[in-house]
Parts: sequence; C-alpha cells; structure tokens
Amino acid sequence: MVGLLIGGDWVETEEKLEVRNPFNHELLAEVPQAGEEEVERALSSAQEAFISYRRSPAHQRAALLRRVSTLLGEQKEEFARLIALEAAKPWRYALAEAERAVETLSFAAGEAERLHGETIALDAARGSEHRRGLFIRQPVGVIVAISPFNFPLNLVAHKVGPALAAGNTVVLKPASATPLTALRLGELFMEAGLPPGVLNILVGPGAIVGQRLIRDKRVRMITFTGSAPVGERLKRESGIKKITLELGSNSGAIIAEDADLEMALAKCLVGGFAYSGQVCIHTQRIYIHESLKARFIGEFVRRAERLRRGDPLDPATEVGPLIDEPAAIKAEAWIEEAIAQGAKLLCGGKREKNFLEPTVLTDVKPEMKVVCEETFAPIVVIDGFSDFGEAIAKFNEGSRLGSYDYGLACGVFTRDLGRAWEAIEGLEVGNVFLNDSATFRADQMPYGGVKESGLGREGPRFAIEEMTEIKMVSFSL
Repeated sequence: MVGLLIGGDWVETEEKLEVRNPFNHELLAEVPQAGEEEVERALSSAQEAFISYRRSPAHQRAALLRRVSTLLGEQKEEFARLIALEAAKPWRYALAEAERAVETLSFAAGEAERLHGETIALDAARGSEHRRGLFIRQPVGVIVAISPFNFPLNLVAHKVGPALAAGNTVVLKPASATPLTALRLGELFMEAGLPPGVLNILVGPGAIVGQRLIRDKRVRMITFTGSAPVGERLKRESGIKKITLELGSNSGAIIAEDADLEMALAKCLVGGFAYSGQVCIHTQRIYIHESLKARFIGEFVRRAERLRRGDPLDPATEVGPLIDEPAAIKAEAWIEEAIAQGAKLLCGGKREKNFLEPTVLTDVKPEMKVVCEETFAPIVVIDGFSDFGEAIAKFNEGSRLGSYDYGLACGVFTRDLGRAWEAIEGLEVGNVFLNDSATFRADQMPYGGVKESGLGREGPRFAIEEMTEIKMVSFSL
C-alpha cells in the first residue's frame, strides 16, 4: 500500500499500523499512521479543493463516479481477496460486497445527474401574491466519513459516492482493523481522475485522528457507521454539524403460522450466520409461532451445525473468525451468562481463539444480553409466541431492554396482508422486510434506524439529501 492519501499525494509517516489477517494472524501490511500534521494537511486540502469542486458540473461528477464503478467492476475479485484477507470475510460474502459497491457507486453517479430543488407556491400565503419561490440544493462542504471494519468497501462507497456526487469533499477515516481496502479504492479514484484534495484518506486511532476530525470547525458534516456508544459520544463532542449515524441493533425476524417455512429457514440461516453475525442487521432474534417452533428449531439447528468453518479465501467456507479474540471472548461470556440464567444451548457455544461456533439458544428471557444487546457474533436466539400481536410486543420489548433502545430492522414471514400491515405499523424499526430476514439491504433504498439505532438515512439519493443544504430563493415581481 502506498501510504495515506492527502491532497492527491501518497504520504508516508514514521508511525506504522500493523494490519493482520484475523484468520491466521499473518502480517498483511504496515500502514502509515496519521498524526496531528497529517490531519491538518488533509483538512486544509479538503477545504481548498471544495472551492472549485463544488462548482464542477454534474455530468463531470457523474462520469467520474461511473469510471470508478467500472474500474472496481473490472477488479472486483482483487478487492474481494483484500476484504477476505483483512476482514476475514468468507469469499462468497467478500465478492458479493465488491459487486454491491460497484452498484453503489453507479447509483451515486446517477443521483449526481438528478440533484435538483423545487418550486414553492409562495402565492399560497396571503401577502405573497406577487412572489415566486424556489429552492436549490448545495453541497455542505468538507465531510468526515468514518467507516467500520465489517464492510470495508461498500460502506466506504456509501459515504464517499454520494458525498462526491453532491459536490462535497471528503476526509475518510476507515477502521484501523481494515484500512487496506479503502486505500486501494482511493487509488481507483485517483486513477479515474479525481482532483487532488477532493478525497483524503487517513488511518489512525480514534483518540487522535477521529477526535481531531470531528471537532474541527472546517468540517460541516460527519457520516459515521459503528457502535451506539461511539456514535453517542461522537454526536456529543462534534458541535454544530450535520451528522448521519448508522449504529447498532439487535435485529431479528418474526415467523407467523402461515409462513413459508422453508423460505424462513433458508433466509434466517444466512441472516443469522453470514460473516459470523458481524452485521448490524444480523438476524439475532427469531420469534416463531408455537405451532412451527419445534419443526423450525430442529431443522435450523441441523443446518447451523453443518455450516463449514475455515479459511475465508476458500470458496466453500461459510463461517470465518470474528475480527479479533476480544470480540469472541465477549460473545462466549454472554452465551455462558445466558445458560446460567436458564437459556438452553442447542448447538455451538464453543470458542477457539477468535473462532466461535454458530450458536443457537432457546428458552431465553428478554433481559438476557444475547437478546437485548447487540452480540455482533454468530449467535441466534429463538423464542415462541401464540399470538401475532404478542410477537410484535416481544420484539419491541427486546429492543429496548438493553443498554440502548434499538430499532433498525425486522424481517416478517407471513402470507397474510393483515398481519404484514400490523407488523409494518407496530414494529419500532426503520426497516421492515416482508418474507425476508432482517439481514437484507438493496443499496439504493433508504436505509437507517430509529431510536438509538441512528440518525438520518443512507442510500445514495437519501444520503445526498443529508449531504446538501437547502437554499431558499424568493422573487418579488
């Protein structure tokens, strides 16, 4: 890797950050680590570049993003390999992430061409009969983007793509565990002809780089994906800035008695164990009608036990390690605590370093950590219900009993339109997925949570709304 990207140059520093493969702990790279000087240079470069980039025509911004999307599509397997190495994401999911990022950047390019304001009927107000009005959308300025380890490519694309489409400049801080993919994407942007300073990439600890970035008054917006505690602190310390927060959750699924059971099994299995549950819309909790519960549990456990564990680069691997051993130790402790409190372990529960077996628990209580907190691990809890309204109430209760009052996503399996609408209206979440698990996302849709699962929405069109300011114009005739 060539260094930090600052003002169009690749910059080396004396301080280095080791990036290791979570699967075999092999050293992948030593990345330059930013300090105060590099943060200042990046912010100054972004601020200076904004003066001209904000005035670049929409067709140029769209063409740039399409070039990057095309380059990424041509090199998607290289990026998938990098994701599998530094994030230990199994190949099938790493390749899917690369393919999604191609689409995300393409969607952002299209939104650059559709950015528009509206006319306002000022003459609808008494006294304004001789006025006409309109508003336009303008870029906010310098945006700080902070991305997580679990989607080191597509969540970067979700932040950088819309920001550049709208005419903003960006200082990106990728997760310290997985910076290589973001830096490689930066190379594609430069190869595609991005003007110097429009995108800057800094790697370093949050206590130095992150804190300095979020407090700087030149920064007009922060877009962050990560844990609720960090998001809460970031919002408190960032001052008067626009902010988008995509935070944690303990998402799940409800399976009604009329559901297609095979569909629910297949989708909840992927939702529960894809990337070892290290997904904010991980299908952590399943509430199933009592008439189906025994059948569902038997088959779900059988399939969970058959999931293949191994090297993320092996196309046959379905479950890899967690990002590090402390994450696995925490998850193991929560499993043991739940069992001590009366939960029944149906499979898994064993840890070897940072590998944790796919784990299924039942006989759980809503106040158990495996239910009401975000496990971010391959843990699925299953509970029953006899009435559909009870299922909605259980889901909402389990969301609010932990450290945070979560509300990101819930999947609902039913063929009944009345039940579907009852769930849509009653679930306290930002996303309801009918006949899908919670772990679904199409990259052009509005995506985000309610309550303490976040603020604002992602998806290129909706992110651009967050990343622009409305300027009202009135004509007196």
